[in-house]
Amino acid sequence: MTPERRNTVTASPLISVGELAALQADPELVVLDVRWTLGKTDGRERFLDGHIPGARFVDLDTELASPPSPARGRHPLPSREGFQQTLRALGVTIGSKIVAYDQDQSLSAARLWWLLRNAGFETVRVLDGGLRAWTGAGHPLATGEPGIAAPSNLVIEWDRLPRVEIDEVGAVPLNGILLDARTGERYRGETEPMDPRAGHIPGALSAPTTGNLGSAGTFLPADELRLRFSGLGIDTSTPVAAYCGSGITAAHQILALEVAGFSGTLYPGSWSQWSNDPSRPAATGATP
Repeated sequence: MTPERRNTVTASPLISVGELAALQADPELVVLDVRWTLGKTDGRERFLDGHIPGARFVDLDTELASPPSPARGRHPLPSREGFQQTLRALGVTIGSKIVAYDQDQSLSAARLWWLLRNAGFETVRVLDGGLRAWTGAGHPLATGEPGIAAPSNLVIEWDRLPRVEIDEVGAVPLNGILLDARTGERYRGETEPMDPRAGHIPGALSAPTTGNLGSAGTFLPADELRLRFSGLGIDTSTPVAAYCGSGITAAHQILALEVAGFSGTLYPGSWSQWSNDPSRPAATGATP
């Protein structure tokens, strides 16, 4: 089957709690809960304990990633066929207005946002501030399993967003900017809790995703994000790529870049792939 054409929009990739609440009665609304914490597998349990009414749970480890391996990293991208099947089971259609959210900082919701954009969806948005913002505004939660979604026959596109692979990412700093979205401690090589080697890809700049957010877990205003990225040497003509530990928070960096009016390329394998190859160099310290 040929993928169907989707309408493109220029709306912000973020949606506020108030905007989402106003859409609750829209039959085309699909709200997807992507709660996930590194090293834990209790997302579904937390979903059952309380979620935005009408939301459906998406498991990041099994539905938004392929099985891990040293050669591909801890969270390789899912296959087109696998992701399509996930969306079909969730009842997603061509006309769906999709909102993704997680517990608060949108770190895992951004992964789903990136995958959906890569699959050709232009109307997907991320709930700014996640479930924390929803409950903080006094909105109710639902508990238990939601009703079973009517499966769709959705046919997705693929490779709609740019990405860079392991043999290309090391050359990005030669003509552009490579952002490392992990914590400064991991970038500098002072600690490495997950992957076989500490440090960063030579030439990469440290830009932790926490710098994209305010104290409430919501994104900084677009003008503040522009100042942040401009301070790293980024402008609209600069080629930019981002990586993290396993490709999750790097998607958050791509999302923040888009909010700021820039574009970025994802390195999906990220440090978990790079550090597993002993032939790849690793830099340590505070400088690229």
